[in-house]
Amino acid sequence: MTASSLQLNSRAAVLCAEISSLVEQTSLPCGTTVYDCGVAHAGSREVGLLLARICLADLAEVSIVAGKPAGWAGDMVSVSTDSPIAACMASQYAGWQITGEKFFAMGSGPMRAAAAREPIFKEIGFQEQPDLCVGVLEAARLPPDEICREVAAKCGVSPNKLVLLVAPTRSQAGTLQVVARSVETSIHKLHELGFDLSQIVSGRGMAPLPPLAENDLAAIGRTNDAILYGGEVVLEVRGEDRSIEKVGPQVPSSASADYGRPFAEVLAEYDNDFYQVDPMLFSAAKVTLRNLDTGNSFIYGDLNFKVLKQSFGE
Repeated sequence: MTASSLQLNSRAAVLCAEISSLVEQTSLPCGTTVYDCGVAHAGSREVGLLLARICLADLAEVSIVAGKPAGWAGDMVSVSTDSPIAACMASQYAGWQITGEKFFAMGSGPMRAAAAREPIFKEIGFQEQPDLCVGVLEAARLPPDEICREVAAKCGVSPNKLVLLVAPTRSQAGTLQVVARSVETSIHKLHELGFDLSQIVSGRGMAPLPPLAENDLAAIGRTNDAILYGGEVVLEVRGEDRSIEKVGPQVPSSASADYGRPFAEVLAEYDNDFYQVDPMLFSAAKVTLRNLDTGNSFIYGDLNFKVLKQSFGE
């Protein structure tokens, strides 16, 4: 199935109409529409849920659920999808670094499938040519006109056919949409390990929703820790058990040498350069791979509430 048959950007555009009544909307000189989901105007959990669904091209259910008293008793962000590769790899994965003069953003959402500039798109065979592109920026400020023109050009649309939703990590919406990436991080980890992503049928996951941080750097630490130490994911796959057993032990975050400390400490060692951190760290704490062909389940990793509470200041 191709991204064009799923119409990722069109699906997200429907949700943009829904979120428009909840956030401040701006039309830039170039014609790009920008939604402020937490930069100058306060966001909310409701905005965060919609933002997460937009990141996933509305191919997943996203909700806030109560934690388990025996583990994490606070709120958790739950994600479930039956289109895991399209939702998570072709859309949600923040694989697009967008930079300009005094501007930096991590880009995600279905606009990535239009640009298809990342190597993963050749591997998963997804690309589309939409009339309207929708993207999500994890950024501290709204994008300037020149950034929007550049993004639109790479997506193959005119700037007035581009919609960007922006939320800093420290905001309510920004924090929630990052924590909603538990399934995505585990699938991307499998990709990095050479697992055939076409074997993955569905995915569901949960991760704790951390308290808001005072700045974006602290928020990056807490949101990552939510998944690295409190995230629990179940992926349903097909194929031979040996293909699972070959990579399984390396899938959870604990397989990385950087595991065991709050992410903010790890990031500081790399001069706060997110992209220098060991990529093998980014995955859920506990991952279950359930083989639908054999009926066998393989569980790797475990939850680590000690580090999680240290990160959250509890």
